[in-house]
Amino acid sequence: MDTVRLQGLAKAFWESAALMSAVELDVFSAVSDGRNTIADVAAHGAISTLNAERLLVALTAMTLLTRQGERFTNAADVERFLVKSSPSYAGPWMLFGKPRWQGWGELTERLRQTDAEIRRLGMYDETFTVERARSYHEATYSIGMGAARRFHRQVSLEARRKIMDLGGGSGCYCIVGAQKFPELKAVVLDLPSVVVVTREFIAQHGLTDRVSATPCDFTADTLPRDADVAIMASNLPQYGRDIIAGVVQRVFDALLPGGEFHLIGECLDSDAAGPIAPALWGLSEAVNGSTGLAHTSGECEGYLRAAGFQRVTVNEFIPQTLTRISGFKPQ
Repeated sequence: MDTVRLQGLAKAFWESAALMSAVELDVFSAVSDGRNTIADVAAHGAISTLNAERLLVALTAMTLLTRQGERFTNAADVERFLVKSSPSYAGPWMLFGKPRWQGWGELTERLRQTDAEIRRLGMYDETFTVERARSYHEATYSIGMGAARRFHRQVSLEARRKIMDLGGGSGCYCIVGAQKFPELKAVVLDLPSVVVVTREFIAQHGLTDRVSATPCDFTADTLPRDADVAIMASNLPQYGRDIIAGVVQRVFDALLPGGEFHLIGECLDSDAAGPIAPALWGLSEAVNGSTGLAHTSGECEGYLRAAGFQRVTVNEFIPQTLTRISGFKPQ
């Protein structure tokens, strides 16, 4: 037995820093374009050849690049997601966590906060301005569109009339749904600062006639009562158990008879032993100072059943990351 595993965990942020710098310097686009030597990358990123060598050696050891002689090649997932010309480019998402580095460095102090110091909705307070919302959702948009396309491949809304998307941010699930089903309408419910940005994304897709965005604290405000589909995606750990149970009940009460609800979240397995990604999303709420935490798939199934939903199913959505819990309101 040795400390190798523990040392790797303690220095994992070094790898994060290397990846983020490579994205910021656009290293992977240069490699993809054939500018794939140390000198090429140094010139492309406006850094010294010494620092280019240091970075490329690290990225190769991280298996993000492969090396043959003096030339480097992107790994398959890097080529797809971290080259700017790729339609699946997810560089902004890779940089999503960078503004939170200081907060994670203060995790011990934040874990020592008392209940009186914790805010109900964490970072979503009066400081969440339009500018912050725009920066946040520009980072999440690319990955959100991928998730939305996956959802609409798994779930057919062909016979449905209207989606309400709780905390829908950039509106990806509604945008893709409206693109796929010409008769479908949708509304994104989010904070006032967020819906300004949501409307910008909707307009970019030319869907303002069928997709709208309305200011709404869906944990407390009245929900629309003309929707037969409700979606709540990728914001589950931001809220505590009582809030989620209350939201699910409010969704059930507002949906039209026969309507369906899809709760897509970073769920732990029922034994709460993992996976690591949902567990860390839950821990991040200590950094954000909210009442949120990681929920298990069993807990989420229970929220839906307690609210009155039937035909409740638990479905893997993104392996090791997201789970889709679905239920139907009786006719």
